[in-house]
Order: sequence, then C-alpha cells, then structure tokens
Amino acid sequence: MGLIENIRNAFADQWIPIIYRDKIRSQRTRLVTLDIPKRENAAEIQYTLLGIELKVGKRRFACPDLSTARYMRVFARFGAREFAIPYDITRISTAADELETSWHRLWLSLEEQARGRPSSTKGRARTRLLKAIRDEITEIGGGGVMPLFDRETKQQIPRR
Repeated sequence: MGLIENIRNAFADQWIPIIYRDKIRSQRTRLVTLDIPKRENAAEIQYTLLGIELKVGKRRFACPDLSTARYMRVFARFGAREFAIPYDITRISTAADELETSWHRLWLSLEEQARGRPSSTKGRARTRLLKAIRDEITEIGGGGVMPLFDRETKQQIPRR
C-alpha cells in the first residue's frame, strides 16, 4: 500500500473530502468559484481597511468575515477552484475549524510517514496527496450557485 493510501486510511472520517461530502454538502450550500491555479497555493488572510481578504498568489478575494476566509483558505491551499460553502453562516466557523484541523494533521502525518526518505520523495508525495484531495473534492462537486429553497413553509395562502 502506498503512502497516500496509508494516510487516507488513517484519517478515515477526518479525511478532508469525507468531511466535505458528509458534513458540508449534505446541508444547504452555495457555490464559490476562485480563479486560482490547480496546485498547492500559499493562501493568506489579510485585514484591510475595506475588510477581510483572502490572498492567493497575486489575486485577492473579498470575504464577508473571518470564518468565511478561513474556510476558503483551506480549499485555496490545495487548488480547488469550485467548492460549496454552507449557506447558514453560523455553520461556517465550525466547518472551518474541522477542515483546518484536518489540514494540519494531514501534513504532520505526511511528515511522520515520509520520515527518513529523500526530500524529493516527500515533495512528490505532497503533490500526489494534494491532487488526490483536489480530485475528490471536484468529483463531489460544488452544487448550485444558490441553494434550493424547496422546503415547505408555514405561510398561509391569503383569503379572498
């Protein structure tokens, strides 16, 4: 079994695409599209006079709040161009916490698994790991631009 498969199996339900599929895409979401390269990116959150921005390379994306910026940063780091974000803003922070924790554990696990191997092997493993995550996120999809509001409401039809 390869290095990537070992890490994926060790993470089980903490694997980023599984968190995305089971905990994010299972709820009402909206689509986010970032014009970024499909590779590992250095993504940083910047505080400006106009608010919070996510900077990926030379591009900047305005974010309504810090939790949204943190959430988007995880996906920008591995080059996902389209992904879903929870429509309910109260759930974004929790999702961002879980994704960031998994992200950091992922790199610690990779370092541990690749200990004693040449740096070129570690680099290739890192690239393959990012591609595997990106491909799974792309396969799951980002959903629609706006969520469906197809639920029944308690509004009554006005009488004539």
